[in-house]
Amino acid sequence: MIRQCQPQDIGQIYFIINEAAQAYEGAIPADCYPQPYMPMSELEEELKRVTFFGWELNGELVGIMGLEAIKGITLIRHAYVLTKWQRQGISSRLLDYTKKLVTTPRLLVGTWADASWAIDFYEKHGFKLQPDKDELLKSYWDISQRQIDTSVVLGVEVD
Repeated sequence: MIRQCQPQDIGQIYFIINEAAQAYEGAIPADCYPQPYMPMSELEEELKRVTFFGWELNGELVGIMGLEAIKGITLIRHAYVLTKWQRQGISSRLLDYTKKLVTTPRLLVGTWADASWAIDFYEKHGFKLQPDKDELLKSYWDISQRQIDTSVVLGVEVD
């Protein structure tokens, strides 16, 4: 079941992000892989502007995907599924669901350039690598130059 996450879900959202982000260890530069991957204080700030949707199984939130409308486009933020629930279509269903909520003409997602599994996932769903990724990352994300240098942006036009 997909539902909009509520403030009381913050602990489980935190757990999902940090557990699933373990996949980045060894795949992205070590200096870009802090522990925890997303501190609670950062997540609290994200919750002020990102709307999270979650996949719930037997009363447990096991996957999340956030949307942030900014400057006339929408960003996918923090799309993660607990490791034991991956490869079961949860991310695809969350993406299909959230795409229907987008009211801007363009949907973008940023990810690590070396996270080939993430890039493959979004490309499978019609997203294309954006050639102007540096400009996009500087315009729509608040990240370091190091992260810009090691990231990509994928996008899709929304019907």
